[in-house]
Formats: sequence, C-alpha cells, structure tokens
Amino acid sequence: MRDRRTGNGFKVADTSATKSNGAKFVRKETNKPDTLKSEPVKSNKRTAPAEEESEDELEDFGDVDIDIESDDDEEIQEGDVDDSDGDIDEFPEENEKDQDENTLVGEEGEEEEEEEESDDYMAGDSLDEEDWNEEVKTSEKKDSDKPDRLPEIEADYDSDSSTEDVENTVGKVPMEWYDDFPHIGYDIDGKRVLRPAKGDELEKFLSTMDDPDSWRSVAVDKEGKDVVLNDEELDIIRRLQGGDIPDAAYDPYEPTIEWFSSKKEVMPLSAAPEPKSRFIPSKWEAKKIMKIVRAIRTGRIVPRKPASEKPRFYNLWGDDEQPREDHIMQVPAPKMKLPDHDESYNPPEEYLPTEEEIKEWEELDPEDRPKNYLPQKFNSLRQVPAYNRFIQERFERCLDLYLAPRVRKNRLNIDPDSLIPKLPSPKDLQPFPTQQSISYEGHTGRIRCFSLDPVGLYMVSGSDDNTVKLWEISTGRCLKTWKFDSVIHSVAWNPNRELCVFAVSVGHGNVILIAPPRIGSPEQTTLTDQYFQQGYAAMSTAGDDKDAKNPIPWVKPSEEDQENLGYRVQLSHTQAVKQITWHRKGDYFATVAPDAKNLAVLIHQITKYQSQAPFRKLKGLVQRVMFHPIKPLFFVATQLYVRVYNLMKQELLKTLQSGVKWISSLDVHPGGDNVIVGSYDKRLCWFDLDLSSRPYKTLRYHSQAIRQVTFHKRYPLFASSSDDGSIQIFHGMVYNDLLQNPLIVPVKILRGHSVVSSLGVLDIEFHPTQPWILSSGADHTLRLWT
Repeated sequence: MRDRRTGNGFKVADTSATKSNGAKFVRKETNKPDTLKSEPVKSNKRTAPAEEESEDELEDFGDVDIDIESDDDEEIQEGDVDDSDGDIDEFPEENEKDQDENTLVGEEGEEEEEEEESDDYMAGDSLDEEDWNEEVKTSEKKDSDKPDRLPEIEADYDSDSSTEDVENTVGKVPMEWYDDFPHIGYDIDGKRVLRPAKGDELEKFLSTMDDPDSWRSVAVDKEGKDVVLNDEELDIIRRLQGGDIPDAAYDPYEPTIEWFSSKKEVMPLSAAPEPKSRFIPSKWEAKKIMKIVRAIRTGRIVPRKPASEKPRFYNLWGDDEQPREDHIMQVPAPKMKLPDHDESYNPPEEYLPTEEEIKEWEELDPEDRPKNYLPQKFNSLRQVPAYNRFIQERFERCLDLYLAPRVRKNRLNIDPDSLIPKLPSPKDLQPFPTQQSISYEGHTGRIRCFSLDPVGLYMVSGSDDNTVKLWEISTGRCLKTWKFDSVIHSVAWNPNRELCVFAVSVGHGNVILIAPPRIGSPEQTTLTDQYFQQGYAAMSTAGDDKDAKNPIPWVKPSEEDQENLGYRVQLSHTQAVKQITWHRKGDYFATVAPDAKNLAVLIHQITKYQSQAPFRKLKGLVQRVMFHPIKPLFFVATQLYVRVYNLMKQELLKTLQSGVKWISSLDVHPGGDNVIVGSYDKRLCWFDLDLSSRPYKTLRYHSQAIRQVTFHKRYPLFASSSDDGSIQIFHGMVYNDLLQNPLIVPVKILRGHSVVSSLGVLDIEFHPTQPWILSSGADHTLRLWT
C-alpha cells in the first residue's frame, strides 16, 4: 500500500468525482491544525458534480492527483469512509505517528480482502473505536497543556482594506486586458475567477423589474457582478451630490476643545523617580570629546587659530568662485550673453529668417539691428566657416572689461511687501454704502446737480431738460416740477434746519431762491418768510444807494410766482453761475461764475439783500469755492491751486499746491482740518492743513476724469465720482491726536450708472444722517446707494 501524506495530515481520495476516461480526481483536503472535530459535517457527494463541471470547463489539473489504475464503475467501499458520511478530517502532526502504527497493525487481517475489491484503499482511512478514544484523550491532554488563545481581531469599519474578503486579486490591472478571456482574474489560491454569464438587454430589464434592489445596485467590473448598496452608502452618495460632508456623524460646528492652553502647568508629566542614567556621565559624549582631543593632538584641529592675513593685491576680473571678503574694489566682471538657439549651425526652421526679414535687416543701421548676425543653416559642423566678426567682438569685450565700473554700489535690500501699508479689512470699517436701493427716474436730460435738505427727507435735482424736480428720498416719488427756459447749472439747499429754501442757477446768470410750497412745517414757512421780508425792508430803506453798492441786482418776483411756484427773490449775474454753496448758518451763500472776471466770486446775504465781491483781482480761473464748516475761512480753488482766505482779517492764509493739471471739485472735512480735491486728470488729493501745503495722499483709482468729491457729515467716509461710471467709497478716519496721520482705506466701488457721450457720474452727495450716498449721471437717472 502507498501512504501519501501532506505536510501535516493525510490526503484522502475523494471517489465521488470521476472522469469518463477512467481517471479519478483525488481532492486535497484543507489542514485542520486544531483539535479533532467530532460533529458530523455535510457530505461531499452532492457538491462533487458542480465542482466536476467547473473543472471540466477549465481543464485545470493543478491541484488534483490522478489514479489511473481505478475503473469508472468503482464505488466507495464501506470501509473507506466512516459512518458519518462526511469528510475525513486530517489529524495534527503530533498524533500522526501513533495513529499510523495503530491503523496498520489493526487492519492487517482485512488488508488482503480489501485489496481485491479496491486498489484505491489507503492505510489510515478508518479508525477503530479504541484508537478513536485514545486519540481524543491525547488531543485533550495536549490542549490542556497549551495556553489560552487570544480572541481573534475583528475587522470593523475603521480597519484597513486588507481585512476585506476580496475574491479577485489582480490588483489595479485594467480589466480590459481580460476582455478576450473567459475569466476576469484569480482568487487568493491562484484559481481563475470565471466571468459571470451576461444576458441580453431583455433579460437585464426583466431582472431589474423582478429585483426590488436593482435601483441601488452598482456593477463592479473587477468582481463581474452587481453589489447592492446599503443605506449608509446611499446616504454618503446623497451627501456628496448635495455638497455636504460625507460623514453624517461629523459636526462642523462643534465647539472648539482647547487641547493646549496658555496656562503654565506646575506639576510634572510623570511622578516616577528619575532614572539612574541621568546621573551617570554619557559614554557617547566621552567618545566625542576623545575624538576632538585626538584631532587636536594630530594637528587636524588648531585651537585659537590666528586670522588669515588679507592679500595685498586683488585679481579684479578673476572668475574664481571662492567667496572673498567684501572689498570696495571687488566687482565681478560683466558676463557675456549666453548663445541662443538661432546661433546654432543647424537651427530649427522657425528661427531661420525669410527673404523679407533678411532685406529689412540689411537696410537697418548696424547700431539699430536687434542682433548683429543672421541665423544660418549648415548640414554639418565641418561646413561652418570662420566667424567674420570675431576680432570686432573680442575688441568690444575688452572694452567692456576695461571701461566697466569698479566701484560697488550697495543696493537697498527691501522686502516689497514691507512697503505696502497694512490696512484694516473693509468688513471692520462698516457701515458704508454697498448696493443700489432706489433709482429716481423722470428727467429726460443729463442730471448735472442735486442737493439734499438738511434733515434728509427731500432732494432737489436740476437737469439739462430745463426742469428742477423735488423728490421724496425714501419713496422715490416726484413731489413737484419747476420748468425753466434754459439749462440748470447748479442747485443747493439751505443747510439751516429752521429754513426751507434752496437756490437754483438757471441759464445765463439767473439765480432764483425758491421756498417749495407745502413741504416744510408751518414754523419753517413762517421763519422763511420773515427772512425774506427782512431783506425786502432793507432793500426798500436803502433805495438807490443800495443798487449802487450791489454789484448785481436783486429782483422781487411777482405775487403769482410767489404763491404758485414759491419764488422768493431773483439775482441776475453777468455770466452763467456754475456753482452755488451755502454758509453753515444759512444766511450767506456764494456763487461762482468763472467767466465773469472780477465778479467771478460773489458772496450774498439774504437778510440784507446784499452782494459783495471779496476779490478785486483773481489769480487764475476759479473752479470751486467752499466755506469752512467752523472758522471764518473761505476756500477758493483755481485750476492749479487752492487758496485759503480769512474773511475776518481779509487776508490770504495758505496756498495748497495740488500738483494736478485741472481741479474739478473740492470739499472740506466736517472737522475743518482736511481738504480733498478732485481733478480732471483722474487724481484725488487729500490735504492735511496742519501738516503741509502739499498733498498728504494722492489717490488714483479712476480711469477717467473725476467730477465730484464729497465728505460725509457724520461718518468717517468720503467718495469720488468719475466719468468711468463708478463711485469710489473710502474710509477716511481723522484722529484728534496730532501725531497720528489720517487713515485712508478704499472700501467699495459702486457701479450702476452707464456712460453716455463720455460722461458718467456727474454729482454725488452723502445723506446727512445715514451712511447712504446719492448720485446723478448722464444716463438721466438719480440713484440711492445704501
């Protein structure tokens, strides 16, 4: 008899799977290194045909032993297997010898009889009852001597992917490689994984109709089958599609746990006594010290080595890369330019010039040519001729070395980021206007000017369509419209809250003071009428002398115009008035008519109906004038300068030099110590009157001419409007401390007005109480930005 064994157990012949040619498959059983399993297991007879069928298809005889001596009609003998009708378990290696001997001795008598019946019988296939009991005792004794086994590690959700049961082990191989094969890979034992049968589209449709989980199935190419997703995986897919965090248990808004605090802890990390090694001198440090001592003894290390002497002479143009100490005469020689691709003897085609380029190059003067050679193409290096400009270039190189500067000029090594001031974030500087709220539409021409009443409830606007409209700011409703014969140049509302009156500049020099009917309170209407009655009384008492003193006439309108239109008085200038500005008390206002020569600037008083020209002769063409908000100062802006006059002393205090070509607008800070100036050459200048007569800051944020600049009365804001259709909002904080300069930060760009005929935003003004700004443009609209 032949006794065939594996490494640690017997190999049993399974006679249930046979081939038609008489070859018998002997299946290798898996090893059972643990204790003997006495409970019955399922028979192998039923599963054999399926295994036979799959093995027939692949014809894989890698793991079978073939016994050709047996016949097809052999049957399993009763003595070959146990009564349990199951697989014969392989015993541990320790009990293998005793079991082998007992089986051989106990079955000598039966061996001759069974040899005739079956040639396949193997010794050790069956056990006697005594041998069985003896084996059980021996295995129990061995198990009692062994220590208890640790529990197996369970792979949970957080474990790595190595614990997953992967059938196909081909790894990251493209599955297209297996398109022409009947299998799709190999399992962990090296056997081929067959490709599952795929039906046609009709079968797929019927299977999806029958399978309730088809909507949540996903085809896995590597496994060749459909995997049903569970609820947790579906929830992850939903969250990924919605842009949420995939983990449902993760809370992005949970409170921060301060793992590391700034408090210094005094207790030690460990209360254990310090180890003995901390008090023993280190062996390795002693070795390092001895190594240094040996180097000093042999002379490799020289302690207290004297400093090396400086050389008396320097090679100016030496190209040695050794670092040298700084010396005023040590200047690196100018390097020659490295050759380009077109200097090759066989350059690429795109570098070769055309005939037109060659002709153009030859017509240029030698000093005007971008390069002193033309790229040429040769088939080999042997055909390249000598360079005809070799001597000239050597001579020029010598001149470069001879005439090169030999004095080092230290360059300032400044980080560019350090030059940029660290400005606060615009979010920290709120409130300021950010978006458009209301658009006031009704004018049919470009709106050159508008003005707000001191409370901030109403607004009056003047346009090129010869009309003046009164608006309610909060609703955008037009309350009243005045029609005139010519263009409206300027409007200005009286800043005194007790009065309700505004001034309008119409056409060729007419200035009309209007008290809008049914707008103000009865107290305001009464006080306004008293103001103008005082002027009428003063004008009637003065008589002809008054007309002689007044440079321009004051005309009383008709009673019909007074009642219906609210006209109070009319002033007739010699030229068109471009600007009207009021004094903060509301009794005086100034007008600017640039073409009126000596009468270009006039100051008028309502209560006396009196006008005066403060300047006998003006230096330059006046553009804008302003009253100081607190002191008796008067600002006059010409094309290039801003002059500050004292009205009480009647003298010039200061001249501000703007540095711009043409001043277009002017405004004074409510504190009175800072002035901003806008110009037609796109610049905005901030002047600090206590600092200098030159601009403290010059800002250029607009791409076209600046039309208007303005300060807010309450908030630290100022703005500028331009012909590029934008409004720039700035944060301008002025500090009471004289040692601290004003803080200027751009915070917002407002765009909404369209540019018409190269004209954009023509006028802007802040709301007197809210952080809002209103603007008028050439697109016939007024806009409120909040």
